[in-house]
Amino acid sequence: MQIDFGKTAKDYGQYRAGFPDAFFERLAESGVGQPGQRLLDLGTGTGTVARGLAGQGCHVTAIDPSPQLLDQARQLDVQAGVQVNYLVARAEDTGLANRQFDVVTAGQCWHWFDRPRAAQEAMRLLVPGGYLVIAHYDWIPLPGNVVEMTEQLILKHNPQWSMSGGTGLYPAWLTDVAVAGFSDLRTFSFDSCAIYTHESWRGRIRASAGVAASLEPEQVAQFDAELQTLLEARFPADYLCVDHRVFALICQRPTDAL
Repeated sequence: MQIDFGKTAKDYGQYRAGFPDAFFERLAESGVGQPGQRLLDLGTGTGTVARGLAGQGCHVTAIDPSPQLLDQARQLDVQAGVQVNYLVARAEDTGLANRQFDVVTAGQCWHWFDRPRAAQEAMRLLVPGGYLVIAHYDWIPLPGNVVEMTEQLILKHNPQWSMSGGTGLYPAWLTDVAVAGFSDLRTFSFDSCAIYTHESWRGRIRASAGVAASLEPEQVAQFDAELQTLLEARFPADYLCVDHRVFALICQRPTDAL
């Protein structure tokens, strides 16, 4: 399945819920997001993590291979009143100099990378003692909830989509960073409710890998019409409380690393 989030950049920027405030608060408790920290956000998309940390006084550079997503990120930054330096680049080969960042983050994107190469690149970019943060903010399918039924509809229209049924937890990422030489591994997770209207949930789903990022426009339109019908029939309330789970892995480059 070929994925191009640039095809759905407008919906991505408008409708995808960013990480909640509690996520950034938890990072700050672990020493990440302090004013003045030099931070690189990998696979930034529309900049949800980059923007949140820039708002806390970090000096943020953010990269993504999609110019369309970065255009959306810049517009959202203007609305938020923050500044981020965006570059078109890939996580595995950023082209940036050694040891110039105190923190490297990867929000909602580690699964798209060549993970061993991305971990080694993060190690190269960090100062000794610097932090790597890998984080996710995933919807959670539960029996009969709007997520489960939406995932079933995505699979009906796109059987190649392979990301249904997730738990929002990523134990394999701990192996990735340990093999790369990171130490002091810590994780946290918590659940929260993201509020969507019918319109915004449809936009959020169009912006997913299984819909507008991989289907043809006429297929997306047919899917969207069926999702609208599903929501009106099964979830008629004006607002949807969509179950989400935050997961974060925090680790450090050893101070004695070469």
